[in-house]
Amino acid sequence: MLQTLKETVSWLRPQISEETKIGIILGTGLGDLANNITEKKEIPYEDIPHFPVSTVAGHSGKLIVGKLGGKPVLAMQGRFHFYEGYSMKEVTYPVRVMQLLGFKYLFVSNAAGGMNGSFQIGDIMLIDDHINLFPEHPLRGKNHEELGVRFPDMSEAYNRKLKKLAFEIADKNNIKLQSGIYVGTQGPTFETPAEYHYFKIIGGDAVGMSTVPEVIAARHGGLKVLAFSIITDIGILGKIVEVTHEEVQEAAKIAQPKMAFIMEEVIKQL
Repeated sequence: MLQTLKETVSWLRPQISEETKIGIILGTGLGDLANNITEKKEIPYEDIPHFPVSTVAGHSGKLIVGKLGGKPVLAMQGRFHFYEGYSMKEVTYPVRVMQLLGFKYLFVSNAAGGMNGSFQIGDIMLIDDHINLFPEHPLRGKNHEELGVRFPDMSEAYNRKLKKLAFEIADKNNIKLQSGIYVGTQGPTFETPAEYHYFKIIGGDAVGMSTVPEVIAARHGGLKVLAFSIITDIGILGKIVEVTHEEVQEAAKIAQPKMAFIMEEVIKQL
């Protein structure tokens, strides 16, 4: 794994400024944030040695190198999911590439179903913490000390200072920003009413099929993380309605400008 990572990094290094310390992963329906990136260069995933290729609608599958908030960034327009058949090593491969490129920050977004009674479709939830219900752990197997310690601490998976800054920006600009616990599951089915109820009982506020593996890899590699969920459907008993992937994408697109604004303002202050 280390050898293939180094080959990928070696191929990308001439195309990415060494000043770039910020990585961004854009989730379902949220890829339009890339439109805010200036001086950009696009690199299709299929051109990158050893890089997986996204197969899900709403994930276009390219790296975007440029500037956001005046800072050099690398954005993933399209991520990889465990439910697509990828191993956890493949799901988290881009995060490892960012780590070996010397990145310090990872910003993550996703679309999620809400279980909190105060949530509405279109709300933005700052992820305060997560519950990992994936059937495979991204750090399972041989540990490479070059990437991180065998038993990494996860008491602050989502950086406190970045979260505080995000709330300050939201308050200052009259943007409603929720906060809660994200439950990560395998997918690809949307949740049953009983599953939504169970996730709420164990402490979840929103549920989705991504983010958790990437955040674990990022923290293992020493990156500071800030993550957002856009609530695209509601999984509260008595309020659950049938949902399609297309409806999730549409709800995410409507809410994303506010999330993009917060993310860009945080980046400006790094």
